[in-house]
Amino acid sequence: MNTIQKLTALLLIATLPLGLSAQKWFTRDAKVYFDATSANSPERIEATNKSGTFVVEQVSGRLETAILVKGFQFEKALMQEHFNENYLESSKFPKATFKGKIDDLAKVKFDQDGTYKTTVSGDLTLHGVTKAVSTPATFTVKSGKITIAANFVAVLADYGVSVPSLVADKLAKDAKITIGGTLEKMK
Repeated sequence: MNTIQKLTALLLIATLPLGLSAQKWFTRDAKVYFDATSANSPERIEATNKSGTFVVEQVSGRLETAILVKGFQFEKALMQEHFNENYLESSKFPKATFKGKIDDLAKVKFDQDGTYKTTVSGDLTLHGVTKAVSTPATFTVKSGKITIAANFVAVLADYGVSVPSLVADKLAKDAKITIGGTLEKMK
């Protein structure tokens, strides 16, 4: 190999990780479903947010999702008002985020149609409090898109969300959270 070939090979190797790390999958339409209905509640305490962002970096397995707390839609306007003003204080803590990684990245074949089960773990920040979370996740690859689905439980008190005794029998101490979305490769 002559000097120019060596230099070209060195430059190619040096830039290879940058090119690979740019392989990202993205959506602005991730859906987050929240259910904090207690067994004694006469009505459902649930909401959906359909405008979350979700990014997955293919090579490193890093992933990140973010939602605006005010984007949750409840069946009843009063529930939505209480959720934003009294519980999650969305004007003070406007976003909820999850930053983490795919634990067993080798299980997910990003360029091969199929369904891949793995675990994701990272930090969930809600109501200004960050806690470690680990949960099973399903990645479904089909026709050049990836659909991600995961479920986990967040204990409200762990995130500094206090529940007044007046509604303690209606509101569960923990919230079931489902997140999902269909991501496309960023160009």
